[in-house]
Amino acid sequence: MGVEAGAQVARARALAVLRIRSRALAIALLPAAAAVILLAGGSTGHFVGPGWSVARVVVAVLALVVLLAAGVVALVVARARPAVSPTVAIAEEAAPDLYRLVRDLADRLDVPAPSAIALTPDCDSWLEDRTHPAHGPPAPRSADEIAGAGSGRHLHRRTATAPVLVIGSPFLWWMRVGELRAVLAPVVAGTGPSAQPDIAAARRFVRGLDAAVAASADRGRCPGLRLACAGIGWVARLMLRGCQVHASEMERGVAAAAAERAQAVDYGLRIVAQEQVGLAYAGWDRLLTRVALPAWRMGRWPSRLDAGVVAALTELSRRDRLAEGFASRLGERPACDLLEEPGAVDEATSLLAARLFHGGPAESGPDWSPVDWQEYPDEVVDRKWRTDAARLHRVLDTLGVRRAPDPSAPHSGGPAPDPTVHASVGPTLARVLDHLTPTDGIETAAEHPDAYGDDPTLTRATGDRGREHDEHVGHEGPTGHPGHFGHEIPAGHPGGEVSVGDPGGEILSGHPGGEVPVGDPGGGVSSGHPGDEDTPAANPRSATLATHLGVEVAREEAAAAPPAAGQKADTPPWDDGALPLFPLQPPRTDRELLTDHVTAMVCCAAMDTVGATPGLDWLDGPTLLVDGVRVADLAPRVLSLVEDGDAAPLRAWLVELGIRPEKPVRLG
Repeated sequence: MGVEAGAQVARARALAVLRIRSRALAIALLPAAAAVILLAGGSTGHFVGPGWSVARVVVAVLALVVLLAAGVVALVVARARPAVSPTVAIAEEAAPDLYRLVRDLADRLDVPAPSAIALTPDCDSWLEDRTHPAHGPPAPRSADEIAGAGSGRHLHRRTATAPVLVIGSPFLWWMRVGELRAVLAPVVAGTGPSAQPDIAAARRFVRGLDAAVAASADRGRCPGLRLACAGIGWVARLMLRGCQVHASEMERGVAAAAAERAQAVDYGLRIVAQEQVGLAYAGWDRLLTRVALPAWRMGRWPSRLDAGVVAALTELSRRDRLAEGFASRLGERPACDLLEEPGAVDEATSLLAARLFHGGPAESGPDWSPVDWQEYPDEVVDRKWRTDAARLHRVLDTLGVRRAPDPSAPHSGGPAPDPTVHASVGPTLARVLDHLTPTDGIETAAEHPDAYGDDPTLTRATGDRGREHDEHVGHEGPTGHPGHFGHEIPAGHPGGEVSVGDPGGEILSGHPGGEVPVGDPGGGVSSGHPGDEDTPAANPRSATLATHLGVEVAREEAAAAPPAAGQKADTPPWDDGALPLFPLQPPRTDRELLTDHVTAMVCCAAMDTVGATPGLDWLDGPTLLVDGVRVADLAPRVLSLVEDGDAAPLRAWLVELGIRPEKPVRLG
């Protein structure tokens, strides 16, 4: 489809959308037209008599009601605030070179230049119309919720017609300048069809209907207003359904025309740049799920996510010979050099990413502070492992599981102390191993069904965790896990070299080199067998402990969750109480939580007994380093203990590394 053909199709569909608007207006005016005819007939002596008088009154009242209702619907459609994508506004003063590149590109394509540029923590780019009055020049907190990546700068005033160019922030850091220009060419070319009056009017009408539906869905009103909103929503949805097919075909025509126009700009480089787009998708998803997510759960947000994706993809190119050519590109000028203050922009987009994908606060605070990559192992990995280990021992204490005795404590003759009677001086890994190993003489959680008492809150929490488990059973297969952009990250890690990872533990089968990562910090754990969560647990002690651990985690999350606040006039135009808007992963099941916590306990024992250290792997997240070498074979041994109650593989691994499970560890 050529440029002209695509534009003609788009305009024809836009006219079809506008005809639906015209039909709705005609239907609203129909009772008024009938009333005018009856009134005119009565005044001229044609429609006389009692029947015609009653008809005139009834039709006139009906016409007034219909006109009033139509006026209200039209007012809501015109005034409703359309949703905009969460972005970080980039003023022209903060990125003059980037604005110059976009304008030069628009001149080459012979289309209007975008009115402004904004960044989003996503691997995509698009044009967004923000000509609605509610999207005017913002206050410090506005539609561009983290306004001003620079210090005290305001967003460049938008023009009345040209849309805003939204660029995925990972593209700026990973792509070179030429690659970014090639990727943006078909996007910028879309400003041409967007300037066509019929297409612009049709888009405004569809966006208004969508905003009206969203506005009428608000349930926080009095019954009378709720009834009126229900009627407005019904009318808006009816027209929106009528416009759906035409609006979709209109956008396809616009995209086809833009793509055809962009063929003349850097065509060869665009092919290479598309490879970088796919690579950026994979690296960004991996960075968010395996590196950023555990930090967000600890109340810390990495302040250089975009720089981190460069490190992750560079590490991938080092491990994977298929990506060897990508590292050679790093000698060219990166697109982030087009920004005056790339560090400030990176920090703003990193905070926005934490808000969108995790639901964190919009600003830093005592419980929500930034963390640099250099501080990540100590501030995130070490704290997470020790916090999880402490929670595991708290649950064991609540269940009445007794601690093993201190083997170094002197005792005078006679048999060894009974582990069910004597308590140790501190929490040990041996306590966990003994409890999860089905042997005689050790109390289990099943023997203490009333450990949590009759607290109805905990009973409900247990049920919620069980339902949550049922809903998310089998969400991960043996070949990988889906990213938040809908792209699947391969399970097999290139190079066969992987890290111990965060005790969130995802086990991926088919891993080259025979090494298996401890896991995904997002907390997904899979034994590599699809649907294995439907099978009953082979270790009943593990199942009981996992259930109570899930209750404890649910209670802590509920206590830490901020109360949902109503949307104010200066808040972002999305449901602020529904954050995160794009959750990275489904909630962890109880078994996954138990595997996380057992792995954390093992890592704490390794750090406190043999001097192991926490580390950061750009592709696999938190990792355990023993003598500076990553440990990559811990996950299957932990799963053997959790699922089968077989501690022999893990004990053999501990002996091999010299880790003493009977020694107390420091908890968080």
